[in-house]
Amino acid sequence: MSSPVLSARADWDDVLVDIVDYVRDFQPTSALAWRSARLVLIDSLGCALEALEHSACTKLLGPVVPGATLENGARVPGTGLQLDPVKAAFDIGATIRWLDFNDTWLAAEWGHPSDNLGAILAVADWRSRAGAALSMREVLACAIKAHEIQGVMALKNSFNQVGLDHVALVKLASTAVVSALLGLSREQALAALSQVFVDGQSLRTYRHAPNTGSRKSWAAGDACSRAVRLALIAQTGEMGYPAALTAPAWGFYDVSFQGREFRFEREYGNHVIENVLFKISYPAEFHAQSAVEAAMTLHQRLRELGRSIDDIEKIVIRTQAACMRIIDKDGPLDNPADRDHCIQYMVAVPLLFGRLTAEDYDDAIAADPRIDALRARIRCVEEPQFTADYHDPDKRSIANGLTVHFRDGSALDEVLVEYPIGHPRRRDEGLPLLEQKFRRNLARRFDAARQQRILDVALDQARLEAMPVREFMDLLAG
Repeated sequence: MSSPVLSARADWDDVLVDIVDYVRDFQPTSALAWRSARLVLIDSLGCALEALEHSACTKLLGPVVPGATLENGARVPGTGLQLDPVKAAFDIGATIRWLDFNDTWLAAEWGHPSDNLGAILAVADWRSRAGAALSMREVLACAIKAHEIQGVMALKNSFNQVGLDHVALVKLASTAVVSALLGLSREQALAALSQVFVDGQSLRTYRHAPNTGSRKSWAAGDACSRAVRLALIAQTGEMGYPAALTAPAWGFYDVSFQGREFRFEREYGNHVIENVLFKISYPAEFHAQSAVEAAMTLHQRLRELGRSIDDIEKIVIRTQAACMRIIDKDGPLDNPADRDHCIQYMVAVPLLFGRLTAEDYDDAIAADPRIDALRARIRCVEEPQFTADYHDPDKRSIANGLTVHFRDGSALDEVLVEYPIGHPRRRDEGLPLLEQKFRRNLARRFDAARQQRILDVALDQARLEAMPVREFMDLLAG
């Protein structure tokens, strides 16, 4: 006979309690954290504005029912849309993430903590329009905390190893901070977080061959919208599930995480946002950012030497294990989402053209036969030291070294980039370029007068923090 099931209600799982209490009790005091949150915000909004130039993205935006309007709905930056907070979270999250150009966190699990701004901005704007006295300082505080939750969870817990996508952590972090924005009680917030783990989680299949596709560009928006929905459900008083993680046989650990419990390297604070990686120069998966920088150097070196691409026999990339796992690809690449996750493609284009832009992933550029011909001559090899330095908390390098071998038997010295621009170790070098990126993206959607009004606020920490959310979002309306 089977043993009877113990039916006594469990206490709340410690993981849920720690997150909820962190969001409720922690008050950021680090000036670096607040400044970093502002930079994350403006960079993410710039990415969203650039994404609006791509019809594959804009076709997904707008109300679920065509023509539906919501008078005091949340605004979607760069557009005239005002939507319910669930759909607005999808739209803002999708535009921020679409071009793979927003911030990055690399650990056991890879991800993009600024994805959470989709949920944060949608709920904060909606509540602000309903009369809540919310300032942009509260938005920045939520960004700090969402970054920390997603990033600390990612340090030791690899969702990709069990086939789950990192947007599960976006859903988790967004649900936690949105619960606070909505004013949920502690019990309601715990219930909302438990629902995150009771939910099914996205598979990573849309990020990998043979299924790589555009869902990877809207998956974060989907996670943001689901987070808002779960928090709103909890706000009604709907019950939660205290042992959602730890219940034998039926909890998340046993069903979806191979029976392993989450592990933690550090307590929650503001470490993640202070050390987040910015994508400044290239819309490329972050494990390839240093490779693209090296390829740009080699492009110039080849020109100076009078050597052509046809002279190259092979290119060897020394890289980290994460790069080998995610973006080392050969064979046909079917769509832009496939190409921006192929390191060979992201090296071939700058070697050929001296650039890498979002448009370089489109079919028109990819049709150039020289790209695939060069890709076929590029191979990756793992350098164990690069992998070790990638995981070393004191380094967190993302190294790639490129060596060009010519058909005549000669070779160029390896070009090695350990820390790409946008890494905390190159923050001072990167910040002026980050601001230039924001200015460039503002110019895509707004006239000079509006650009200046936005810049006057966005580049002034105190003024931005003091501005009501509604007024800031109105500044960004298309």
